[in-house]
Amino acid sequence: MAILAKVKTFAAASAVLAVTASGAYAAQCGNNAGGFEAWKADFAQEAAANGIKGNALNAFAKTTYATKTISADRNQKSFKLSLDQFMAKRGGKTIASKGKTIKKQNAALFQSIEARYGVPAGPLIAIWGMETGFGSFLGNQHTLSAVATLAYDCRRSEYFTDQLYAALKLVQSGTLAPNAIGAAHGEIGQTQFLPVNVLKFGADGDGNGKIDMVRSKADALASTANFLRGHGWSAGGGYQPGQANFGALQGWNAASVYQQAIAIIGAEIDGN
Repeated sequence: MAILAKVKTFAAASAVLAVTASGAYAAQCGNNAGGFEAWKADFAQEAAANGIKGNALNAFAKTTYATKTISADRNQKSFKLSLDQFMAKRGGKTIASKGKTIKKQNAALFQSIEARYGVPAGPLIAIWGMETGFGSFLGNQHTLSAVATLAYDCRRSEYFTDQLYAALKLVQSGTLAPNAIGAAHGEIGQTQFLPVNVLKFGADGDGNGKIDMVRSKADALASTANFLRGHGWSAGGGYQPGQANFGALQGWNAASVYQQAIAIIGAEIDGN
């Protein structure tokens, strides 16, 4: 899930994580790799005081400054494109075509998700296709290092500090592997959830009692539907611009071209 979309979740993130205001942001941010290790030492003490321990602290100690993450954060260009350019860049026609087949092949799964959350297959498949090519590429960056680097970086330190606490809680609970690999901003799994959203909206879609956003398409898709419901999706409502559920798509991503692309591709898959 592209990072531009996630600023709206900050207030909810703070409530979910309940990190104490007195200590959560005391570690000194920086704008290059120079102060990263000193920041880590300070943050590790704060994290321990806020309930992070054991394997999560050990995993945090192994993080490194993610230069590629900083580069990606400074050069987000997709959202400057027109809708037609964005659709071409993201392969909208291909996603829609493959999506129709995927919907048929996984009919029972999508029916169960819609029954549970009220979200039809089309927008879920559109998101899945645009985010990771239906799970074919989840990213190539060390997740904890990416999130730690952005928490240290002064540009959005407070926002990503919440994400870092969430990631460490996921490691501590066994939901996220310490060596997990994902997208440049720490997005996790087949539909690219930031750590706070895994904590808040992660769902067990395959019924095995666990949430695995990486290996379980059912979990990733159910979690995505749960996210949309949590952002105002109502069963049976339309999701094109001006319709009841378009606002939920706006919750997924703040870029208008992305919102419109989900609506267009989803409608084609759903036959609307």
